Amino acid sequence: MKKNKKKTRYSGIGGQAVLEGIMMKNKDKYSVAVRTPEGDIDVMVEEYESFAPAKALNRIPFIRGVFNFVDSLILGIRTLNYSASFYEEEQDTHKKDKILDRIFKDHTEKVLSTVTVIFSIAIAVGLFILLPYYLSRLLSKVIVSDTALAVLEGVIRVAIFVGYIVLISCMRDIRRVFMYHGAEHKCINCIETGHELTVENVRKSSREHKRCGTSFLFFVIFISVILFIFIRVEDPFARVAIRILLIPVIASISYEIIRLAGRSNNIFVRILSAPGMWLQRLTTREPDDSMIEVGIAAVDAVFEWKEYLRIEKNDL
Repeated sequence: MKKNKKKTRYSGIGGQAVLEGIMMKNKDKYSVAVRTPEGDIDVMVEEYESFAPAKALNRIPFIRGVFNFVDSLILGIRTLNYSASFYEEEQDTHKKDKILDRIFKDHTEKVLSTVTVIFSIAIAVGLFILLPYYLSRLLSKVIVSDTALAVLEGVIRVAIFVGYIVLISCMRDIRRVFMYHGAEHKCINCIETGHELTVENVRKSSREHKRCGTSFLFFVIFISVILFIFIRVEDPFARVAIRILLIPVIASISYEIIRLAGRSNNIFVRILSAPGMWLQRLTTREPDDSMIEVGIAAVDAVFEWKEYLRIEKNDL
């Protein structure tokens, strides 16, 4: 008798790996579960207020992507800092906190998050937008076709991105983060394929997910190649400026594709998602059971998965 293949059902939860832990977000609530140096699981739950000046902006197609992108950066940095606080030297941390609190008072966290986001975006723009452009232009005397140069720029961008992932994966701490990343995906896949959230079920689930940030970054690179092929200007300064100005547009389009991928499983979406899923083999690793336990604790704190499974079974 042929077994029925389990269908994936959208749950609405998403997450991120942090230092020795996992963040899970459901609507406006998020949790951070961290395996402490003592071996316990610490779980923190908070509400997140969007960067968008009005909540309605987070519901408008091709506009919501920009705000969701910034939100993910802010929340990602905030939760990484929280998880890192369990492993920092306590004395040094208190000294830094006191100095910063004197300068910024009650706005210390917001100021630090803003500065870190701006710095992170600047590094990403320099490494993945400007560097590939200038490297491709070194061959402009040999390659006269603007289309060929744009394609070459895209190939260099992909090579830098993959090379960056491979290099950082050599670091021990990053390898552990990638294992927690795998645990995060496995927990979500376990629920969305209709299984109870247990260590055994999570262990059997896939560590790749169509709504992953790795897939989002792939779409950012892919869409940038297409746009830069068709949008051409002669002035070198204008070419650089356009590449920077188009970042919100590229992020918005990429977000809509990821959003579609998370809600559909037709053949077109599977083909579109395939390269990003392949890249996830680099950014995720198989977690151990202790990491899976952390992921389950993070989900439990913000998502009523038993009720979700009950409703999904009744709808079948």
